[in-house]
Amino acid sequence: MDREEIDEALAARLVAAQFPQWADLPVTPVELSGWDNRTFRLGDAMSVRLPSAGVYVAAVTKEHEWLPRLAPLLPRAVPEPLALGAPGHGYPWPWSVRRWIAGRPAAPGRIGDPVVFARDLAAFLRALGRIDPTGGPLAGAHSFHRGGDLRVYDAETRATLDALGERFDAEQVLAVWESALDAPPAERPVWFHGDVAAGNLLVDGSGRLTAVIDFGTSGVGDPACDLVVAWTLLEGPGRAAFRDAMAADPATWTRGRGWALWKALITVAADPGSPAAVEHAGVLEAVLAEHRAVPSR
Repeated sequence: MDREEIDEALAARLVAAQFPQWADLPVTPVELSGWDNRTFRLGDAMSVRLPSAGVYVAAVTKEHEWLPRLAPLLPRAVPEPLALGAPGHGYPWPWSVRRWIAGRPAAPGRIGDPVVFARDLAAFLRALGRIDPTGGPLAGAHSFHRGGDLRVYDAETRATLDALGERFDAEQVLAVWESALDAPPAERPVWFHGDVAAGNLLVDGSGRLTAVIDFGTSGVGDPACDLVVAWTLLEGPGRAAFRDAMAADPATWTRGRGWALWKALITVAADPGSPAAVEHAGVLEAVLAEHRAVPSR
């Protein structure tokens, strides 16, 4: 099914057929619908979330099972599943209804005090990492290998760098990448989010972190992938405060830098002239600058 076919009319038909108690509520678009899922508002208090492709379907039941267990142990709001929908009306995958969470996606212009924001985010991630991981979904295809071994993406990273030609200093990029591959692995698996990005971090009117959403790539494994936000959203004092509050050892920080490099490379290569590519080119430069400044870290 083409993602453009997943619209508010389809969402309304699915809700009316499977959850008639909500059939009279309006279904409306949201500001940022997302890529992995198309999200629509259902009335004032709920949202409808439909995977946009088959590769994202595993997240639906995973989140439905685990978010209610994680939520009471976390210091900020996370999505609350209310109902699990089934295929219908030509839509081939399971889908979900969630309680609506107020807030706007974080962005540099919306974050109040970047140091406070960084510390709040670190407190959330550290709380997540302290939750008992027993029985949790181990990193793998469902998490797009977030939380797993970076070597899964070694061939892709090298091929992407080759394809980008002379746009970046290949020797320096490879130095960062290989240092991440060589960094000692995590001592034990813990819960990770997997996609700590601006669009999945909600802030209130004063710019404080209020919620962390989209646990579709979450699981149990190496938390280094959750450090990527240090380069994609935070900078200067905010990045320093985040690193201090996370108390990440040098090896974990180095692996996190590798995750940031991989994501930046593939984003730039996917559409070199796009705003996302320009943004991630800056991420890559920040990663390289940090590696040059403190290569042992």
